[in-house]
Amino acid sequence: MSASPQTGEGQRPTVPLPLDERRRRRRESWLIAAAAAVFVLLSWWEIARDPSGNTGLLSNNVVSFLLINVNLLLLILLIFLVTRNVVKLVWERRRGIFGSRLRTRLVVAFVGLTLAPSILLFLVAQGFLQVAFESWFQSRVESALQGSVGIAQSYYQFAANTAFRSARQIARQSEALGLWEPSKIEELRGWTEAKRQEYGLASVELWDQARQSLVRADAPEAPGLPSVSAEAGRTVFSGNDFAETHRWGRADVVRVGVPVRRGDGQVLGAVWVAFVVPRSVADTVRAIARSYEEYRQLNVMRQPIKNSYILTLALLTLVLIFSATWFGIRQARNITRPLLQLAEGTREIAKGNWSYRIEPATDEEVAVLVESFNQMTSELEKTNLELVERRNYVENLLANIAAGVVSIDSTGCISSINPAAERMLGLKFPQVQGRRFEDVFTGPLWAHLAELVQEVQEQPHRDVQRQMKFATGETPVTTLVTARVLQDGRGAAKGVMLFFEDVTHLLRVQRMEAWREVARRLAHEIKNPLTPIQLSAQRLHKRLAGSLTQDDRTVFEECIRVIVQQVEEVKRLVSEFSRFARLPSVRLEPADLNTIVEEALSLFRQAHPQLLFEFAPDPLLPAVDIDRDSLKRALVNILDNAVAACAAVGESGKVTVTTLWLAEWQTVRLEIADTGCGMTAEVKARLFEPYFSTKKDGTGLGLAIASSILAEHQAYIRVFDNLPRGSRFVIDFPVRSAGMSASPGARAQGASA
Repeated sequence: MSASPQTGEGQRPTVPLPLDERRRRRRESWLIAAAAAVFVLLSWWEIARDPSGNTGLLSNNVVSFLLINVNLLLLILLIFLVTRNVVKLVWERRRGIFGSRLRTRLVVAFVGLTLAPSILLFLVAQGFLQVAFESWFQSRVESALQGSVGIAQSYYQFAANTAFRSARQIARQSEALGLWEPSKIEELRGWTEAKRQEYGLASVELWDQARQSLVRADAPEAPGLPSVSAEAGRTVFSGNDFAETHRWGRADVVRVGVPVRRGDGQVLGAVWVAFVVPRSVADTVRAIARSYEEYRQLNVMRQPIKNSYILTLALLTLVLIFSATWFGIRQARNITRPLLQLAEGTREIAKGNWSYRIEPATDEEVAVLVESFNQMTSELEKTNLELVERRNYVENLLANIAAGVVSIDSTGCISSINPAAERMLGLKFPQVQGRRFEDVFTGPLWAHLAELVQEVQEQPHRDVQRQMKFATGETPVTTLVTARVLQDGRGAAKGVMLFFEDVTHLLRVQRMEAWREVARRLAHEIKNPLTPIQLSAQRLHKRLAGSLTQDDRTVFEECIRVIVQQVEEVKRLVSEFSRFARLPSVRLEPADLNTIVEEALSLFRQAHPQLLFEFAPDPLLPAVDIDRDSLKRALVNILDNAVAACAAVGESGKVTVTTLWLAEWQTVRLEIADTGCGMTAEVKARLFEPYFSTKKDGTGLGLAIASSILAEHQAYIRVFDNLPRGSRFVIDFPVRSAGMSASPGARAQGASA
């Protein structure tokens, strides 16, 4: 039974082994490889150290050596495993780990029950081996084997001596009878066969002085005897006798050769005689020789063989002892593992590892306990997952809402800030996390926030709101700050939440609507008296112009002209008011923004040749839903503002217009940058308000009208400083997918410039 991190519905992916565990297993692999190398070296050493120098001994005992080394290797591995577990058991006992004492007692019991009978068995077996070896290697056994070998050697020596006597007699008689004459070859052939039969030989062969065979007589039962070797011929013709014994099938052949000499001692030829040792005798002799050789080898290796048997018994005894130890450790582990896993499971659950599970046990009593534990952890994990999902939902909600949220815990330290609050306040959460809000909200503006927090803490049952301006970027932002006390289910205060809502655009829209209402009323109130005033002036000029003197007439006409001119100027202003108050609704249709920009720029290139107008269109620009006429009017107002800014510098300027396709944001961006006088932060904040102008003859309606038109296009306009000098207007147009229609209304803030 082992613990595994799994859920109640199925097995979880296997957790990677810890670094220490991987290192330990790597060390074990190296140790096993080292043990194998030691095994190979021991085998080579034991084979190479044979004191007899006989290769037969090596072939007979190599299997024994290999088996002993295999046992040694297995014993080394077993000793390693047992030693490692014993050391681990001792370490656990010293650390006071739960279950280590019970494991120790079980291991000692198993070892004690195995140690005594194993040692007794080893001593008895060693005694039996001693008696057996003494009986095997007695002196009379060796004497009997030596006598048998001597008899066999005497038999072969007797056969060789008999063959030599026969060969010498044949040599003397043939030379005495003069049978070596060439004319007596046939007589020599018959005489040779008769002598072979007389002496009971297997073969008789006579060579002439040229070492060529003259005659050869073979017994019928010994056909195909091997020929005499050239080396044997050289030995005999040099005047020496020659004898050899070699195998012929399953029998042995004793072959001798003697020279044939003349009276003066010169070698006339050679006589070769072969005697066949029967197969039964040859087999018996070889068996006796083989037995004696094996006995001699065993006698030489008597002590090593005896030691190998004792070593085998010792290995067997050690294997039994260490196997008992290993078995005791395994049984102790099987008994204590469920309890240890339950204890480990409680610790893991306490650490927050809700996925910890214990595999079902085979023991019925323990299985019930394990099942209850797994059921409990499954319920805890399910509850924890619900809490995590709810927390992630809240965190995602806070991360994606436009309002900024700052939470302060009960100790007055900042515990969380969402991205919107970071942008509004110019703060970074890692830099302020855990710091007291008094240390973060410093300075005059931040002091108002600190006062707001202190006020809501004093009155925890109501929300406190303040409208504040934050200048964290190039453009000041007007924010509505709401402070609320966090309470638990029992009503106890747990901290304070600050909500920051950017109301800059809302205030701008409200002011725009208010000015539209003012413009509407002014246009209505001013337009009515203008026509009577103009008509009255014209009637006075018609009625009185002819009755006045020349000087009075000049003054009179000048006054009438001024009255009419100013009435026309007031009418123009009234028309501007009316146009601002009654902007027509746009009709959005897909169009090419680059074409509209080029048309607007062509007008300004002709009207202001002293300025440089550059246009960098994006060829990948998609079609945008726009109203061509109203958008061109808005662009003209913005370009007119850029031209005026360049003229205020008093030198030739440059206006750069750029279009970009922001595919990631599905947005078309239009940038209009000038090298004019630029704007202050206060001017940027009020730039799109009606009747706000920095020009002496400006009405303050051009950029306000442009902002209203862009709002109808759901576009978003911002103004930034143009480095190194001037201003930069950035307009973002949304690009809708196919099949989606444009809906009126202001577009939320998109990608930042």
